[in-house]
Amino acid sequence: MPKYSYEAINETGASTSGVIEAETLDAARTLLLNRGYIPSRVAGASERGAILGVSWESLQQRYSGVSMQELILFTKQFRTMFLAGVPIMRLLEVLEVQVMNPRLKQIVTEITQDVREGSPLSDALAKHPKTFNTLYRSMIKAGEASGTIPEVLQRLIYILEHEHKIRSDIKSALQYPIIVVAALGIAFFVLLNYVIPRFVGIFARVGVELPWPTKVSLFLHHLLTDYWLFTLVLLITVIAGASYYLKTEQGRFVRDAFFLRVPLLGPLFMKAAMSRFASIFSILQASGVPVMNSLQILSGTIGNTAIAREFDKVRDRVEEGRGISGPLSTARYFTPMVIQMVAIGEESGQLDEMLQAVSVHYDDEVAFAVKRLSDAIGPVLVVGLAFVVGFFALAVFLPMWDLTKIATKGF
Repeated sequence: MPKYSYEAINETGASTSGVIEAETLDAARTLLLNRGYIPSRVAGASERGAILGVSWESLQQRYSGVSMQELILFTKQFRTMFLAGVPIMRLLEVLEVQVMNPRLKQIVTEITQDVREGSPLSDALAKHPKTFNTLYRSMIKAGEASGTIPEVLQRLIYILEHEHKIRSDIKSALQYPIIVVAALGIAFFVLLNYVIPRFVGIFARVGVELPWPTKVSLFLHHLLTDYWLFTLVLLITVIAGASYYLKTEQGRFVRDAFFLRVPLLGPLFMKAAMSRFASIFSILQASGVPVMNSLQILSGTIGNTAIAREFDKVRDRVEEGRGISGPLSTARYFTPMVIQMVAIGEESGQLDEMLQAVSVHYDDEVAFAVKRLSDAIGPVLVVGLAFVVGFFALAVFLPMWDLTKIATKGF
């Protein structure tokens, strides 16, 4: 098994070094983290990497962005070293060396430089909004003001892991239908370009009247062969136009409002948004962020433009001194349970606890909705597959049936 030399910071904040055996470089780092060490340098590379003069990991990550897993790991390492009493500059320098993703490494380098020049950590993070969103930056700022950065980082880790799990569950549920639809698309293309034309030629020579499924298939075949350039340009134009429109505020609103009305998907997205809203609001309140600041942050972190627009109306009414539950009850999309629990939290002074209970409830609801979606996908795909197969079967066998009749009459 390969050996890797390392330098790391232990749980007490002291520097340590040694040699560790592991299958890969990533496995060595994982073993060190499991032992409670924060590795600052792990030396060693595979033979392939040594021959090429570059590590395989760097080739994979050279042009990648910052994934959710990498952000979670970065936050965990930051919190561990902060709790160990490592000075902020030393902490950032260690992270700068340890981070493998080139993009994240560059960001940490810039953050280190800004902090060295006297900027607060939250201001340094604010220069990288694509990696550290509004919620992340606002909570760090609240932690700096209240002196509770470790607690804030722990809550941030919970939010990041929670949302990563929800996204992973939804992606897993949609992975199978996407594969099936892609396979159907390939089969559709092959049938139109190689199967249907051969049969149509036979039917044309015999003089069989073509039924409408065959005529539609023949039209699509000519569209793909004789007018492929026009079809390609039209398709690219539509995709580019739709992509541009969906990047606008109104486009995102139309898309999100549409998805909320789609059966099965709508309730899932609604429950996920309610869970996100309650979880983040609860953590912000527990972290000592003022209510109006919390509402401002929530507006940009709900994750659904249609719900966010409704919430903006709620925030405007709260600014007028009408409380939270009252304006919330007049907004679309927010469920009665959320409204009632917020009202109870306001009256009892335990708003963060009530919101946490709502978050736990909707976490279970999201898991159940994902299961329902997975269970429903099978029958929907069977119906879609039956339609496609039936359409092409009719396109081929209906004229064959007429051809059989002609042959029978000939005898």
